[in-house]
Amino acid sequence: MANFTLQVNGEQHQVTVSADTPLLWVLRDTIGLVGTKYGCGIAQCGACTVHIDGNPVRSCSMPVSSLKGKTITTIEGLSNNGDHPLQLAWQEADVPQCGYCQAGQIMSAAALLKENPNPSDEDIDIAMRGNICRCGTYNRIRKAIHLAVKG
Repeated sequence: MANFTLQVNGEQHQVTVSADTPLLWVLRDTIGLVGTKYGCGIAQCGACTVHIDGNPVRSCSMPVSSLKGKTITTIEGLSNNGDHPLQLAWQEADVPQCGYCQAGQIMSAAALLKENPNPSDEDIDIAMRGNICRCGTYNRIRKAIHLAVKG
């Protein structure tokens, strides 16, 4: 066990965990931020996507020891009241069905819009291809991203 200081959603957290503990489990089990979901455990489905220094990263395969000095943002940190333009667009486009993948989808979309504020359908498809939705709401996800651009 080792001590780590993590900057998560603008707050510092002191955690004592094994150095190889994936960030996902530190967020959920140690810090108590459960919006980030466990999907596959091998960084293939995108349900566990968070931002590290603004970049989308699969937290299930990111060891906590690699995060010194990094800024971590989870779905809870995207907005205080769930009123981020993407979250509002998600509702407007009626994206959620089971909802399990939504936090990871929104975090990937937020990273896309930060880099490309007016993406084409192809840009969206490329940026979102690592996020799996078992309910198949891909067309609504694309629509919501376009809605978020419009504000």
